Amino acid sequence: MAGTAGTPGTPRVLRAMNDRAALDLLLEHGPLSRTRIGKLTGLSKPTASQLLARLEAAGLVLATGTTEGRPGPNAQLYEVNPAAAYAAGLDVTPERVLAAVADITGRTVGSFELPTPGRRPTQPVVRQVTDALDGAVKAAGLARDDIHRLVIGTPGAFDPNTGRLRYASHLPGWHTPALLDELAAALPMPVEYENDVNLAAVAEQRLGAARGHEDFVLLWNEGGLGAALVLGGRLHRGWTGGAGEVGFLPVPGAPLVRHVTKANSGGYQELAGSQAIPHLAGELGIGDIPSGPYAEVAAALVERAAAEDTVLNRKLLQTYATRLATGLASLVSVLDPELVVLSGASLTSGGEVLRALVQAELEELAASRPRLVVGDVREHPVLRGALENALATTRDEVFDTSR
Repeated sequence: MAGTAGTPGTPRVLRAMNDRAALDLLLEHGPLSRTRIGKLTGLSKPTASQLLARLEAAGLVLATGTTEGRPGPNAQLYEVNPAAAYAAGLDVTPERVLAAVADITGRTVGSFELPTPGRRPTQPVVRQVTDALDGAVKAAGLARDDIHRLVIGTPGAFDPNTGRLRYASHLPGWHTPALLDELAAALPMPVEYENDVNLAAVAEQRLGAARGHEDFVLLWNEGGLGAALVLGGRLHRGWTGGAGEVGFLPVPGAPLVRHVTKANSGGYQELAGSQAIPHLAGELGIGDIPSGPYAEVAAALVERAAAEDTVLNRKLLQTYATRLATGLASLVSVLDPELVVLSGASLTSGGEVLRALVQAELEELAASRPRLVVGDVREHPVLRGALENALATTRDEVFDTSR
């Protein structure tokens, strides 16, 4: 039927495919000339010129500078228009809500941290979310309506069947039945919710150590111990969104925890979670244990143990590595992943020293032998993953020129 978009092979669809290919190349490589875009896409010079004129008229690309230092006349360079759209991400923990705004190129243009101390929220969750988002939006010099999409990362997961947050009883205020409806009413943009560890895996898959890998496990240890499962390039979330909640996994070496949802803990968490590391250091007789939140203390102890080669530090790292490998062996035996990424401060702070110890232990405990690597995205990986998720959907919508 005439005028229908989306029919394979029609000129409109083919133009849209070429447009998207050019935009992706500009995102990947930065400013490019018409000739370079033509070579990379296989388009003729006239077609590349028409494409750029079309994208410039749509506000998706900008002319920016010229090539220099080459024979002949300087060529005009083009780049993706950063202001074509904006996306936002939130990283929610019991202690704070961290928000950031990125332009369509992925550059962070504003951020804000809202402290949320105490076991009972001092303000409603909807207010926390909007205040954190507005802080980042203001820092970016934008308005709330400028945000195309928001992705919120939380511990646990919202059950797709009930809309209730599960596996995160330690997150105060986030368990009311109508919360998602209240947030939808308060925010003008589409909002998505994702598990925090899954978002760390998204960051590693798109920006870090898991780039180019279709099957991998990300093991996270910071405020809690969890995993993200990426199979065939896609996150596996499970029936209730709880896939990867490995802190609840019963493991040898730890007492059997019953009523795990009420305890918000399990065998693997008790054995190898961040809160176990200061206790282990004390049992080994390691002195000068710093004070502060247990996740920060654990990371500091692991970092010091990896940097200072003493008998006690070696024992701390070896015991910790054995505990980590004990639970990881169960995941590896079931999933047989190509790669395991170690992420979260209580893992990344151990660097190559801890990684090598866990790899050696895992090779004795599991039949398959995936390669272990330390995550590359160290600064706010959950927030970075939230932004990447929001940007991916935003680009699919904004860069679609077939409509």
